Amino acid sequence: MLEYFNRQVLLWGEDVQRSLQNKKIAIIGCGGLGSSLSFALGASGIGEIHLIDFDDVSLHNIHRQIAFNMDDEGKNKALTTAQVIQNRSPYVKVIVHQCDFKTFMEKEIKLDLIIDATDNLFTRSQISTYASSMQIPWIYGTAEAYHGYVCFFDKSSFNDLFKITQNAPAGITCPMVMTIASFQANLALRYLAGLSVKKDFLYYLFFNDEGEFITQRFSLSL
Repeated sequence: MLEYFNRQVLLWGEDVQRSLQNKKIAIIGCGGLGSSLSFALGASGIGEIHLIDFDDVSLHNIHRQIAFNMDDEGKNKALTTAQVIQNRSPYVKVIVHQCDFKTFMEKEIKLDLIIDATDNLFTRSQISTYASSMQIPWIYGTAEAYHGYVCFFDKSSFNDLFKITQNAPAGITCPMVMTIASFQANLALRYLAGLSVKKDFLYYLFFNDEGEFITQRFSLSL
């Protein structure tokens, strides 16, 4: 196992790498963000990953949802993503939940971290309420057009910050999805490995009209 994770072991040693095998996380949604998160975290040595998604792969998903190829159209996203993870790393247990988040909540599974990879504010509101009630930290992420947001929620509340509305989705590029998911995955892995993480800060990442990549940070502390 340690040979597989050699480059990570060089960063934090064998004990930390082995400790990841005891961690349990949930990725809510296996679309654009969820695909990239699964690629990154599924091969990082986390012991147990729960994937939650009731949706099936559509043709228009495939260009930005990197876990899928043309042969996967019509298949369940969580099941397909789980197979990708297992094929890349035999050191992770993947548990699939073909359901919505409300149904998953009712299972009350003990977790170390929840990662939001959904595409609507209502489900994120449910995640926030559930995470708070279960005292589980969670990482929010959203991507659209040439921008996105990321936040590691610990003490602050998503529901106090965002008004729940439904908006028509804008276009988006595959690299922007991967950028936001990569940020989420790095926060998750650092936290699970016991490294320092800046919590309750909202990050806004975007490309301006000149193609410059900008990062802004806002404290959510009361």
